Amino acid sequence: MTSPSRQKKGAFAFRPSLARLVTTKRLLARIVLFFEQLLPPLMPVLSVIAFYLSASWFGLFRSVPDWLRILLLIAFAGAFLVSLLPFRTLRWPRIAEADRMLEERNGLPHQPVTVQEDEPAFDTPFGRALWREHQTRMAEKIAALDAGLPRPDIAAHDRFALRAVPALLLVTAFGYSLSINGGSIRDALQAAPEQVVSDPAVRIDAWVTPPSYTGRAPIYLTADGSEQAPIGIPQFSGLTVRVSGGKTAEKVVFRKANGEAQDISVQADTKPQQTAASGSEQPTAAPASQALVAQTHMMKLQENGALEVNGRRWSFEVLPDKAPEIAFDGLPKRSVNGALEIAFTVKDDYGVQEAHAEIVPVETDTTATPLYPLPEYRLDIPRRNARDAKGVTSRNLTEHPLAGKRVRITLVAKDAAGQTGRSPPYEMALPSRPFNEPLAAAVAEERQVFALDTRKMPQAIALNEALTIRPEETIPKLTNYLLLESALARMKLARGEDALKDTAQYLWEIALGMEDGDLSLAERKLREAQQNLADALDRNAPDAEIKKLMDELRKAMQDYMTELAQRMQNAPMQPNQNAQNILRQQDLERMMDQIENLARSGNRDAAQQMLSELQRMMNNLQAGRPQRGQQSRENSEARKQIDKLGEILRDQQKLMEQTFRLDQQLRDRMQRGEPDMGENDPLLDEMNPGENGEPQDQQQGQQGKEGQQPSDQMTAEQLREALKQLRAQQDALGKQLGELQKSLGEMGMKPGPGFGQAQREMEGAGRELGQGRGQPAVEGQGRALEALRQGARDMMNQMMQAQQGQQGQGPNGQVGQGDQNGRDPLGRPRRTQGPDFGDNSVKVPDEIDVQRAREILDAIREKLGNNPPQEMERRYLERLLDIQ
Repeated sequence: MTSPSRQKKGAFAFRPSLARLVTTKRLLARIVLFFEQLLPPLMPVLSVIAFYLSASWFGLFRSVPDWLRILLLIAFAGAFLVSLLPFRTLRWPRIAEADRMLEERNGLPHQPVTVQEDEPAFDTPFGRALWREHQTRMAEKIAALDAGLPRPDIAAHDRFALRAVPALLLVTAFGYSLSINGGSIRDALQAAPEQVVSDPAVRIDAWVTPPSYTGRAPIYLTADGSEQAPIGIPQFSGLTVRVSGGKTAEKVVFRKANGEAQDISVQADTKPQQTAASGSEQPTAAPASQALVAQTHMMKLQENGALEVNGRRWSFEVLPDKAPEIAFDGLPKRSVNGALEIAFTVKDDYGVQEAHAEIVPVETDTTATPLYPLPEYRLDIPRRNARDAKGVTSRNLTEHPLAGKRVRITLVAKDAAGQTGRSPPYEMALPSRPFNEPLAAAVAEERQVFALDTRKMPQAIALNEALTIRPEETIPKLTNYLLLESALARMKLARGEDALKDTAQYLWEIALGMEDGDLSLAERKLREAQQNLADALDRNAPDAEIKKLMDELRKAMQDYMTELAQRMQNAPMQPNQNAQNILRQQDLERMMDQIENLARSGNRDAAQQMLSELQRMMNNLQAGRPQRGQQSRENSEARKQIDKLGEILRDQQKLMEQTFRLDQQLRDRMQRGEPDMGENDPLLDEMNPGENGEPQDQQQGQQGKEGQQPSDQMTAEQLREALKQLRAQQDALGKQLGELQKSLGEMGMKPGPGFGQAQREMEGAGRELGQGRGQPAVEGQGRALEALRQGARDMMNQMMQAQQGQQGQGPNGQVGQGDQNGRDPLGRPRRTQGPDFGDNSVKVPDEIDVQRAREILDAIREKLGNNPPQEMERRYLERLLDIQ
């Protein structure tokens, strides 16, 4: 039951909108009245807070003794508590007070708000009607009510305007706190700083210079050491303190965090020099002349501490310079021409200055005397984003004697501070140059034997003599025989280190000449031109030198491509010609023009990065040559397995479509409830496997051409039996997949997990077919197809990796590149070759899409099961279900 004050009376009873408006106005009026009560007692509280802040900002607490500071803090706390006492009388205004305030402040006569709650003195029909009309007229005036803003009338409580004193004092103190002598709010809660005595005649100029590689500006210290918090500076920053005026022999101390004091010595060139004094000069004049000389103290900041001089103190927080981090971004791999390609990631606080790969042999002989030092492998680091960068470097180390041996590769990064970071080591066989000519490979082996250990020169000589036992049968070219005899004579006469290196270089040139003729010489000149240009870009050589080196690079590139083209003309063409991965001369010219333009425009980083990309492309450049017997047989066998897998994929797809069609027809028969349409159906005979265990697809094709499928006349039981007969085909496909996995294992390839998953799904689908359940069989067949595609992708990846390990060669004797992640030399995607095993860019429907398609099919079957009245609609639905 509501109280009378809550009941709607007068015009509010039949004007609800007016009642809601008056309720809102009353709430606003009560809020205004509450703030009018709140503001007067709030002034003492704000005044106490203003006095406390003013005393703190003026530095009062830090300049008085501790006992007085604590006493002042207690006084302020007591004053604050006393100022809170008037708040006990606060109360929430009543509705009658709100109505009265609305009527008074809006100037409404006859009390239009309160009259709505009143009743007439004489309760007669005429009096009640007259009173109601009066209430209605008064209610119309309420729409313009306005509570206004609070009017606390503070002046009545503060007749002398003393409230302005703390306000002005607060503003003045805040301005003073921004100066070097200003105080802090926390001064009242902490002990006053220790008073020190300083000589005002001494001038202190101090600054910190961060290392140049940090890219930070110098930090100048204030004259009186007024910094409250420690100053953050990079590690190895230089601290410079210049003392002048007064006593220049002022002691400058750096106090470490553990309390140990270290005197900062004066620089030798700033020590006061005593001039030769004449006989007339007084001895007391020496200190005066010494006071005019400024002294400079310098040191490197490597740990936290504080600088103390002339009673002033500056605290420093040294930000440690972390050692750089470097790691492999993927595994190192071999390019087509045998170059070692390493992808890496580097990270450092201020940028990595230099990085290289440390290559050492896994098996070492401490007594061996190698002819050459360990190979050098410098990593190309972008200078713009050296703090967190990724890069790829390709270097040709095939000429080093360690090529082909097991080595341990460790990446090493160095920052400007001299700190180094190392990656976890990785062991691999250092890529060697692929020799197709056995004689060239044998000569390279001779060189490697004594280059790794000069004590094994007799063994190398024995290998050379073994090659020339029956030269008329093993060395068809007389030139090669004469070169071997010349090399043998040099090997026997070589004694010193220089002679041994000349002999090793001579053997390497013989091997390259036997393998590639003049092409190897052109390739070496091209590599030297690329390296010279890279070194010039790295040291910011002038434009004239860059232009000269670019001309040399163009000439070396032209000579190399000319030799390569002549080699291609002499190489026999292969029948399967394919020009998908051709690197044209125009592409190389365009890249070299871009490198020169970037270098001349000042963007040396981009030019160096493009030159590194050109080196990678040239390292992956290959000229086609006819495949030799063993490699041709291996590729032929791999092609057979690929074709066999393609047949399994195609047959599995057809079997899934056939299973789906029979399952849909079976569902349609069961939903429509049609009677048996015949016991003998030709489809049952066609489903029986032939003499070779394969389905008779030819008869089905002929009947399909006539526009009538035999399964249209089959009953539900016959369709279920047809599903069962598909199990034989499913089991046959599973058996073929098992044979394929066995063949891949014999070829040295490891079948991926996708093939095993596909075989299990095939077995499950076969069991479902044997029980006449079509829908679970279709789902299993779909999963088997997806697993087959995944296994096919794994198999292709293994074949591509195996080809990378062999001598790379492009089709048709053309100039091409090796595997570039599915892209041509210019970064464009290449077409997919071979059977379609599914591309990674093709979206495979997920579970949501499959569920949605199933719901759509169920809705179509339901609508078809309701026997649509129109023949056109029924045929349309049957076409959607593919049962016509």
